[in-house]
Amino acid sequence: MKENVASATIFTLLLFLNTCLLNGQLPPGKPEIFKCRSPNKETFTCWWRPGTDGGLPTNYSLTYHREGETLMHECPDYITGGPNSCHFGKQYTSMWRTYIMMVNATNQMGSSFSDELYVDVTYIVQPDPPLELAVEVKKPEDRKPYLWIKWSPPTLIDLKTGWFTLLYEIRLKPEKAAEWEIHFAGQQTEFKILSLHPGQKYLVQVRCKPDHGYWSAWSPETFIQIPSGDPLMLGASHYKNLKSYRPRKISSQGRLAVFTKATLTTVQ
Repeated sequence: MKENVASATIFTLLLFLNTCLLNGQLPPGKPEIFKCRSPNKETFTCWWRPGTDGGLPTNYSLTYHREGETLMHECPDYITGGPNSCHFGKQYTSMWRTYIMMVNATNQMGSSFSDELYVDVTYIVQPDPPLELAVEVKKPEDRKPYLWIKWSPPTLIDLKTGWFTLLYEIRLKPEKAAEWEIHFAGQQTEFKILSLHPGQKYLVQVRCKPDHGYWSAWSPETFIQIPSGDPLMLGASHYKNLKSYRPRKISSQGRLAVFTKATLTTVQ
């Protein structure tokens, strides 16, 4: 009797599997965790690419543990970071601790797992772009005119405690030019440029990076029309507390094209 039941169960299972295969239904393909990012050292998010779904509804889960621990945890938040993501809020984020994580994909035909990924929050910091970018042509009575650029740090970052240090870069170009001119601004949040041509419309952007981590995306473009008239002094730019500086030009595709030299002048 028991042998008949066992044989019937195996036959039913094989029939189910054969039907699924004929319908093109398979276990899910292997997922891949391809990116983790922290905007401020206090939270972070990881994203994965699903593999093939095997022609069936597939569920995904991310599990992790911290180095030196054995207890596994499931992702605390699948919503905040969007589809195929796991977000770690402040209560789940630890600096100087390595997270070991993987993604599990499951459907009716079976499961597959991503490779393990080791994540240290310290080294995945990429801030949001700076905010409130403003540009203006200044015309002092007793000095040459210059372009004044000002911006604010990203709102998610607290610079007052010293926990975070941001460096900035500015890029600008005439509207129809192919190459961007890059200016390094250090930790300053304002910059003066005297190397522009009159009568042209310029595009300006700014980005930032932490002491450890990656450059943010560029801020949205801001436009300014340089008045016609006497040309602004070419080859000079200035910002507070920097004594020497090399602006550089890159192509519109982001590749370094030309290096130029400039000497900063002090503009009060």
